[in-house]
Amino acid sequence: MLVVMHSHATPPQIEQVLAAIRRMNLTPHPLPGAQRTAIGITGNISVVDPRSLEVLPGVLELIRVTKPYKLASREMHEADTYVRLPQTTIGPGTFTLIAGPCSVENEDMILRTAEFLRSQGVHLLRAGAFKPRSSPYAFQGLGQEGLDILGRVRQRTGIGIVTELMDSETADAVEQVADIIQIGTRNMQNFSLLRRVGRSKKPVLLKRGMAATLEEWLMAAEYVMAGGNYNVVLCERGVRTFSDHSRNTLDLSVIPPVKHLSHLPILVDPSHGTGKRDYVPAMALAALAAGADGLLIEIHPEPERALSDGAQSLNFESFICLMEALRRLAEPLGKTIP
Repeated sequence: MLVVMHSHATPPQIEQVLAAIRRMNLTPHPLPGAQRTAIGITGNISVVDPRSLEVLPGVLELIRVTKPYKLASREMHEADTYVRLPQTTIGPGTFTLIAGPCSVENEDMILRTAEFLRSQGVHLLRAGAFKPRSSPYAFQGLGQEGLDILGRVRQRTGIGIVTELMDSETADAVEQVADIIQIGTRNMQNFSLLRRVGRSKKPVLLKRGMAATLEEWLMAAEYVMAGGNYNVVLCERGVRTFSDHSRNTLDLSVIPPVKHLSHLPILVDPSHGTGKRDYVPAMALAALAAGADGLLIEIHPEPERALSDGAQSLNFESFICLMEALRRLAEPLGKTIP
C-alpha cells in the first residue's frame, strides 16, 4: 500500500499518518518527492483496511502496490534512485566506473592501483579482503589485514572503497572501511546477511545470484530496503547456463526490464560475466549501450601474477584504452563519465 499525501500536507500531518501506520503494527517508509511525500507500507501479510488512513488530514489517496518487491518497484517509487557518495553519484545520466583487483594482495599493489584510478578520473576502488572461493584451497583473502590496507589507502588517496561482506560477524569491520558494501552472488539470498546490511548506513551493491530470476533479485533488494537502507545498487554479473565459451552468460537483456520495473540503478560486471579479459571491453561497451548506469571491472597492475581472477583482469594500459572507448560512446548516448 502507498499513501500519497497532498502537496500542501504539513509535517505534523505526515507524522500523524506515520503514527497511525505504526499503530497497525506495520512499517511506514516516508518517500519524499519533489512535489509531495508518499509513504510506503510494508509488513502486512493481509489486506490493509484503507479507511483508517484515507480520512486523516493531508492524505490525497491510497494506492495498492501489486508487486511483491514493493520498495524496489516503480509502483511505490516512480522516480529514479541516485546513490550519492562523497566521491561520486551513481544513477541515470551518469556512467560510474568501479575498478580494481579481485583481492587485496598487499598494500603497495592497492596503493598503486588507487593512484592509477584517480589519475583516470575513477573515484571508486573495488577489492576483496574476504574472498568466497569455490575451492577451500584457493586464496581466501587477507581478512582484517586486507581491510586495514584498504582503510589506509582510502585515507591517503581519498578514493572510495567497494568491498565484499561475507557474514554478519565481520559487518562492523567492513562498515568502518567501505563506502559501498558488496553482497556477492553466493550471498544474494542470504537473508540474515541482507537484513544486517538493511540496518547499515552504507550503500549496498547487490550482485545477482548465479541462477536468480529478476524477481528473486529484486526481492533480495527488498530485504535490504525493508530494513531501512534504500541505497541499493544492483549488479548484473552473469548467470550460469549451458555455455562453456565464457565463465558465465552475461545477461545484458535484463537491463531494460530492471529499468522498467525498478527505480534502482544497475551496474554490469563484464569481468565475471565473461571470465576472459579479451571479452571484457566488448561487453563493457555493450552494457553502456544497453542502458546500464556503470561498470564493475577487475584490473591489476600485473594480471599474470594476480592471486585470484588474473585471467579476467585488465592491465592498466588496456583499462586506459577501454576508458577512451567508453567516453566516445557515452556522449551520443547522453551519458556522462565523471
